[in-house]
Amino acid sequence: MVEDESEKRGEFYFIQLVLMFQTAAIQQMGKLENPITKKVERDLEQAKFSIDMLEMIQQKTQNNLSENEKKFLDHILFELRMNYVDEVNKDKGKKDDSSAPREST
Repeated sequence: MVEDESEKRGEFYFIQLVLMFQTAAIQQMGKLENPITKKVERDLEQAKFSIDMLEMIQQKTQNNLSENEKKFLDHILFELRMNYVDEVNKDKGKKDDSSAPREST
């Protein structure tokens, strides 16, 4: 019974760790207000760093997670990567629009 409680606590802490990096990445992508500054701030380099940290955790814990932990981490990484790509593509779209020749009327 003590082992079950320890495993549950470990799973809870693992999920909280993943959620901390997820929240940081979402804030860094400018999709969530920074609770300290009360501003939406965007730093894609930092967002990539947060995602990379989760990928490192995924690699280092490979074959050592419960099925629930593995699915949770896989899902969070998938969602973060898709959001990151979306943000990078937004920047590319802005650059393409600004470099396009303007028609004069």
